[in-house]
Amino acid sequence: MANHKSALKRIRQSEVRRLSNRYYYKSARSAVKVLRNEEDKTAATEQLPKVIALLDKLAKKNIIHKNKAANLKSKLTKFVNGLA
Repeated sequence: MANHKSALKRIRQSEVRRLSNRYYYKSARSAVKVLRNEEDKTAATEQLPKVIALLDKLAKKNIIHKNKAANLKSKLTKFVNGLA
């Protein structure tokens, strides 16, 4: 266990950030899953910008890599455009 005050504070901060990052990552995964299961093109078209914004925020906060966000956005856009 840490002995210095600064090390104890760092442990507290990192735990809070870890939980926060996990929450945002999980909510984004759920949003992507909901969009992928959508069969109606109009509903999927409405959801797509929200999911893209969510992925961009995660990439900006370094919760996910920017290339992963770009790949997900590309695949989701192709999926929505391919819906009949």
